[in-house]
Amino acid sequence: MTRAFIFPGQGSQVVGMGKALAEISQPARHVFAEVDDALGENLSRIMFEGPVEELTLTANAQPALMAASLAVVRALEFERGLDLARDAACVAGHSLGEYSALAAAGTFSVADTARLLRIRGEAMQRAVAPGEGAMAALIGPDLATAHAIAEEAAEDQVCGVANDNGAGQVVLSGHRDAIERAVTIAQKRGVKRAILLNVSAPFHCALMGPAADAMREALAAVSMRPPSVPVYANVTAGPLSDPEAIRGALVAQVTGTVRWAESVAAMAASGVDRFYELGAGKVLTGLVKRIAPATTASAVGSADDVAAYA
Repeated sequence: MTRAFIFPGQGSQVVGMGKALAEISQPARHVFAEVDDALGENLSRIMFEGPVEELTLTANAQPALMAASLAVVRALEFERGLDLARDAACVAGHSLGEYSALAAAGTFSVADTARLLRIRGEAMQRAVAPGEGAMAALIGPDLATAHAIAEEAAEDQVCGVANDNGAGQVVLSGHRDAIERAVTIAQKRGVKRAILLNVSAPFHCALMGPAADAMREALAAVSMRPPSVPVYANVTAGPLSDPEAIRGALVAQVTGTVRWAESVAAMAASGVDRFYELGAGKVLTGLVKRIAPATTASAVGSADDVAAYA
């Protein structure tokens, strides 16, 4: 098998994630302690106990999801002998999951990754005043149709494709008025479903410009190493190994489209036939099965999953 390890993004968080693994795995506990120390607060308590409203805050959800993913990586290394450089052809992550992928591949330390994601989450939240932005999911249309809907809806505002998740699932982001127009246009065009999302900010669109500036500054101050395996970047849908190229892609990612469908297809075309989603939830596992049905995909998030990994 040729393997790729993939890492989930915001929306996969759930109260209790990582708790059972931490109870039996010292390497997993060490990850949570390292993240808590880096942030100067007990984020792991929020992860394990809630409340859900606090975990869902963007500034908490982003480092928390990374911590859950890296805890699984460290448990696999200790319990199952995982060696990413030997066992993986590549890694990738959806939005913030790209940071998890880079931490797993050794580009960033876990502590630096936690601090970067805290900065990212706070900057994204500050970039647009509450109520000014929105996101909507379109279920059914191809990417070209989604782009056409966004272009028609934009008028003099921002409205664009934030996520191309594949299998007819496209997310739009921008000004609230424009996104509401897009939902109406999509419904008139016979799109299967077009629904506003309950999100705190319009991610991955031009309105996130201030957050991109914040990440450019933050990333410039952090030590980076070449990843142990290529990382498929959201904005290029191709493999990167040069730290400077990775830095630029992470800045561009804040305002750019998450090209997940293209990324998975490119990994499969390169020879990957087995995908493992490491961390919370199974969202990416389901997407991979629809994007690249000739491959296999499974989620590894619990202690039982770690024990069953082969």
